[in-house]
Amino acid sequence: MGETLSALLAQLRDGLFQVRLALPLPGAAETRQWTVKAISQLDDYIRPRLNTIEAPVLAVVGGSTGAGKSTLVNSLMGRMVTSVGVIRPTTKTPVLIHHPEDVRWFDTSRILPELARTTEPGVTTHALQLVPSHALPEGLAILDAPDIDSVDVENRSLAAQLLSAADLWLFVTSAARYADAVPWDYLAKAAERSMALGVVVDRVPPAAMSAVPEHLARMMTDRGLGESPLFAVPETVTDSQGLLPLAAVEPIQSWLNYLASNQITRTKVVMGTLNGAIASLEKGIGGVAGHVFAQNQALAQLRADADTIFTEAIRLVRSQSCDGTLLRGEVMARWQDFVGTGDFMRALESGVGRIRDRITRVVTREPDKALDVKVAVKSGLEALVIEAGQSSVEHVEASWMANPAGRHVIEWTGADVATVSVDFPDQVSEAIRAWQDDVAAIVASEGAGKRTKARLAALGVNAAGVSVMLLVFAHTAGVTGAELGIASGTAVLAQKVLELIFGDEAVRRLTASSEQRLAERVEAVLRAQQAHLLAETVDRFPAETVDPAVLVRVGAEIGQLRAAQMSQLEDLAIAETEAASTHVDAGLVAYWEGGPGA
Repeated sequence: MGETLSALLAQLRDGLFQVRLALPLPGAAETRQWTVKAISQLDDYIRPRLNTIEAPVLAVVGGSTGAGKSTLVNSLMGRMVTSVGVIRPTTKTPVLIHHPEDVRWFDTSRILPELARTTEPGVTTHALQLVPSHALPEGLAILDAPDIDSVDVENRSLAAQLLSAADLWLFVTSAARYADAVPWDYLAKAAERSMALGVVVDRVPPAAMSAVPEHLARMMTDRGLGESPLFAVPETVTDSQGLLPLAAVEPIQSWLNYLASNQITRTKVVMGTLNGAIASLEKGIGGVAGHVFAQNQALAQLRADADTIFTEAIRLVRSQSCDGTLLRGEVMARWQDFVGTGDFMRALESGVGRIRDRITRVVTREPDKALDVKVAVKSGLEALVIEAGQSSVEHVEASWMANPAGRHVIEWTGADVATVSVDFPDQVSEAIRAWQDDVAAIVASEGAGKRTKARLAALGVNAAGVSVMLLVFAHTAGVTGAELGIASGTAVLAQKVLELIFGDEAVRRLTASSEQRLAERVEAVLRAQQAHLLAETVDRFPAETVDPAVLVRVGAEIGQLRAAQMSQLEDLAIAETEAASTHVDAGLVAYWEGGPGA
């Protein structure tokens, strides 16, 4: 089971490492900080401890500035092993004291892998000084940590990291500062994790040796720490070495020795803290998964907003390219020049029976001018599509800037969202040119039959092609007044020319196919611009790569295995009762088990 739990914790660690929460959504910053701390907890304590349950109990001595932590540690060891002074911060390089036979557990990166190992005192927070001492029993190590409220940011950060790596906290405060907020923030975390904890109130004036411990005991009970032992160290003078009298620290020393007295007792301490640490992680996994999901949704919404805007642009271009809008200006002028509008209108007035000859003569007399119509059509379509692309990116920018997530993405990437890409006009030009080639290919394919081949040859593919284009454009919903009659006439003429060659059914096919190919070309080029916009913004932004559902699943499986291990803890508690240590003073055991109020 241990190996399975270890594997799940490794999965959790890998998943948490992928969490970014880069968007400034509500609660994201706090969750990101929790994730960083959870990874450190997994690396510094949970995973190495799970794999080495038999390793010595690590008691971290931490607390407030000037509380006397180093003096207490030196007094417990009976000699100077860590620096003491009035200049703050005193402890820079954390000091780990261990029995000489236990050095193998601490001279590697088993715990606190980011800290180098040294045997010399130093002034860096990036190393761990190892001090062997026979004053400690085998199976127990003590680590003197920096102040939790140090003026040095590195010291504060290291203190939090070391406390998270502890099997046991020996939390030191003073009679003058035991009610400060910072110590209680740490003690609340200890209660949340069900951590093995001892509290030392130091430098208690003799007159307050009853009042201060009693008040602190009530505060501990109110905050769920009633089962943790409380030790009061009176304000007293130190000896020539700066050590406290043995009587002042003997209860603390006896308690620590009791915890290390046998493997069963040590295992209970370790497993209790370990399970509490894992349970604390479990509580936060769901929140992390929720924030990952929210980040994904926010980025997905930005994509959806862009997609909606470009979809509307595509719809609008398709509508405007088929509603007669393009039959204005240059396109209409070139078409009129090509077909000769006056002749055409007179042909219509002469009756339908005479249209065929009249149209044939009018259309075929200047076929080269069909190229002028083709150029005008291309120019008109390009202007329409480029305008649609520019309008789209401007609307995307406005939409995203109104959204905190979108605004952050724009600021983070530094992209010019409101301007189309430099090569967008060329892409549009190429797309329209390709569409005109499509029309020519469709016309040639439709005119490949024996009956139509000669007629198409007489008119020319270009002339037939521009006739198809004009028929695509000549739905008159977009024009009014005098233009309406011109557009209607344009449609009739284009259709009659094509019907003479292909027949009415074929003309419908030609028009439908050409209209569809235009829609596809326009959509492709606008979608390419949409993709470019996203590639410069959302796609570049640090997105979440971990599946939030996987985090939830792994968390649930960890919880199930942890519950099974809690059952094992009950068996360990029974075994400890049967093998109670004979080296512990009965009064101290009663005091410890009864809590600070006993």
